[in-house]
Amino acid sequence: MSPTPTAPPPRPVEPGLYVVATPIGNLRDITLRALDVLAAADLVLAEDTRVTGKLLSAFGLHKKLERYDDHIGDQVRPKVLAALQAGQVVAQVSDAGTPLVSDPGYKLVRAAVEAGLKVHPIPGASAPLAALTLSGLPTDRFLFAGFTPNKTSARRALFEALKATRATLVFFETGPRLRESLADMAAVFGPREAGVARELTKLYEECVRGVLPDLAADPRCDGPKGEIVVMVGPGEEAEASAEDADTALTEALARMGPADAASEVSRALGLPRKALYRRALELKGKA
Repeated sequence: MSPTPTAPPPRPVEPGLYVVATPIGNLRDITLRALDVLAAADLVLAEDTRVTGKLLSAFGLHKKLERYDDHIGDQVRPKVLAALQAGQVVAQVSDAGTPLVSDPGYKLVRAAVEAGLKVHPIPGASAPLAALTLSGLPTDRFLFAGFTPNKTSARRALFEALKATRATLVFFETGPRLRESLADMAAVFGPREAGVARELTKLYEECVRGVLPDLAADPRCDGPKGEIVVMVGPGEEAEASAEDADTALTEALARMGPADAASEVSRALGLPRKALYRRALELKGKA
């Protein structure tokens, strides 16, 4: 009879910088590893020490907290690097979710890596991933684009730049700006499927689904409260033209024979291999 599996015991927390994901709403989404690291930390870096203080207190932890954000990061970073070089355990958290995802911290991680110091990710809650799993939109390929710009012109420019991306697009948005942002998305992307998720993992968790023009007119998307994630489904694939096929075949024929070139271009462009092979032979004969 096989023994009943048990959770592995906690490992000693070695010195280094730990990028620790924290709950985005429900405090029970904290991971055991996150608690191990926070309990062992000599210093916890936080966007807002009041928010992180409440999280630590909920789990009976009382640690040295230091504010670290984009405004004072340049001032604090040398002190943090010195602590790491002295062999301390430093945990970096955001107010909610995974640090460095539309949160401060990139420069600190980069500086630690350049200094040869160890950096450890402690994965956990992530609003973009939670929203994607709730949306019903394709998840095999997605692009997280962060917060949308404040002004309509800048928002539409961003959406135009992403229009041809064959992936589900994920944005952070604020409640007061949501309706205008959805209207701009509808104007640029057209009637694509989309979803608006809010209050993820909390009591009033909600995901409003539909096509963009309908969502822009939906009263539920008129200034809702809470953290908001907007997801826009990918547009329809445009069929490759004969010119596209010739360009791809010519490039491939410079590296391989007609049969292999036809196979490669067929996979890339979704065109019939037999027709591409005949065309590859024609192009090869003209070369």
